Amino acid sequence: MMQIAQGVMMLELRVQSFGRESMYHPVVIAGEQGTVLIDTGTPGQWEPIQNAMTKVGIDPETLQAVIITHQDIDHIGSLPEIKQALSHRVRVYAHPIEKPYIEGEKTILKFDRNQMPPERWASLPDAMKQLAARLPKAPVDETVTDGCVLPYGGITVIETPGHTPGHISLYSPKHRLLIAGDALTAEDGRLYGPNPAFTPDMDEAMRSVRKLLDFDIETVVCYHGGACRGDIRKQLERIVSSMA
Repeated sequence: MMQIAQGVMMLELRVQSFGRESMYHPVVIAGEQGTVLIDTGTPGQWEPIQNAMTKVGIDPETLQAVIITHQDIDHIGSLPEIKQALSHRVRVYAHPIEKPYIEGEKTILKFDRNQMPPERWASLPDAMKQLAARLPKAPVDETVTDGCVLPYGGITVIETPGHTPGHISLYSPKHRLLIAGDALTAEDGRLYGPNPAFTPDMDEAMRSVRKLLDFDIETVVCYHGGACRGDIRKQLERIVSSMA
């Protein structure tokens, strides 16, 4: 876990999935209004999340909200466990476009065989095909759209579609912090654009990156790649120009 700012922690979840290790970076924000978790990792990660919170003195029982940036399984995977454990008080927020996928009314797009060429489906590992038949799902309590300010320290919703149709990023003016979700990626502290292999609409995704230039950002947390600091505007301009 890395402290990004006072009361803001970036988690480091190491996960073995489909034969390889991945690192995910949910964010915990603890304040006077309670504790907020942004994204939840893959299924089975609630216990590691609790352990990480406890290590830095945050009681998991104080969790009041989970904000989901988008429908992908590495973001919603442990949401059912969290809702089951703390359902009496945890509110789940997501974009209205993403809601039916999170709730299981629609199949998550990247697992929907009707949304991919037959050869792509055939190439998937058996474990992934089996997972497609039992995808995690949980109720969304409140939908949020562009410009919504949530009652947890002024967290502001930014619609950043492209990676998924209803993808959102989150901005904390108090910390000059952007929680990018998968709208951006990072490597060794350097920002990059969204991963084209997992971003169906790159044109829309790049329009979303341009939109981020409107915000005063000191730190970016990418779900894949972690934290980036240092002339964020210049890095965003580099990404936009490289995709032009």
